Amino acid sequence: MLPTPADNPYEEPRSGRLTAWGNALLAGLVPPDNAAAAVLGDDESHRVTGLPGDAPGEQHGLTWALGRLRVLGVQGLRLALPSAGHPLGLTGPAPFNERAMGAGEAVLAVGVPLGLVPEVEVFGPAGDRSATVLWRCSAIEDAPPADVPSLHEAERELADGLREATVLLTRLDVAGAGPEALRSLDAYRRRGHAELLAPGYPPRAVRVLESARQVSALLSIASGGHGAAVSASEMAARQSVLAPLWRTARRAQVAAYNALVDEREDR
Repeated sequence: MLPTPADNPYEEPRSGRLTAWGNALLAGLVPPDNAAAAVLGDDESHRVTGLPGDAPGEQHGLTWALGRLRVLGVQGLRLALPSAGHPLGLTGPAPFNERAMGAGEAVLAVGVPLGLVPEVEVFGPAGDRSATVLWRCSAIEDAPPADVPSLHEAERELADGLREATVLLTRLDVAGAGPEALRSLDAYRRRGHAELLAPGYPPRAVRVLESARQVSALLSIASGGHGAAVSASEMAARQSVLAPLWRTARRAQVAAYNALVDEREDR
């Protein structure tokens, strides 16, 4: 299923935060407590379970877990953003891939075949919600991740994708589609430029991630039923046209978050 306006294209995936700040920590660029606080974000708590040597059901805080991964020999972290029919960033086995598909995200360790999938529990009234996250760690296959582009490839694909998304919005008359679409556009334009990724990431990765978010925001608006196309058949046709652009945006996000590891491996 494609994302809808109910999904927030401006919110960083939790696996993205863990990948970026975990990589900065493993590279010695930030202290453990700072990395853990950045991964936590606005959530109430993050716990990790299933690390090698854990007793059944044993859980740890982020600071301890990140330190444990380093002791185990983990050299870096990679992001996966899979969706139905597109196991982007995954390596297997099937049970891990299924959990990652259900969550829509995962983190894969470099140097030790381990992967983490978040289980998120949201609570509280509308407008004042928080979440607890349990990261389940398990063994993965030591294989190349599926369909992950280089940063250069992602940047080139995004340039084409941004042009296509802009043309689609114009063709679908989203700008004249009413207050909901206009609010979505305004939210994107006014959100400012929050710090992306983490210390140590190359400027090109930041630029690619920002462009990927821009494309995702435009596609989220276009896929929400705004504009002239309102019938079921027209909406299905619209989703079919947008699907390749969603894939391009997700591939670019993965390339950006993985850039710190990829850059180190290319040296």
